Amino acid sequence: MGLISVLIGVLVIVVVGAICFWAIDKFAADRRLAQLLKLLVVLICLGAILQRVLPLI
Repeated sequence: MGLISVLIGVLVIVVVGAICFWAIDKFAADRRLAQLLKLLVVLICLGAILQRVLPLI
């Protein structure tokens, strides 16, 4: 049951990250700012995924 919970959590994180990417593409006027915001989203998502997965190891 714990593994399914982790997979659902990771899936939610990926979906939220994809929505953030779409919003950044849609509303960021400056390309450089958009790239920095996307990098920040990727780092936050990776950190959240690692936080979910590391207790399993």
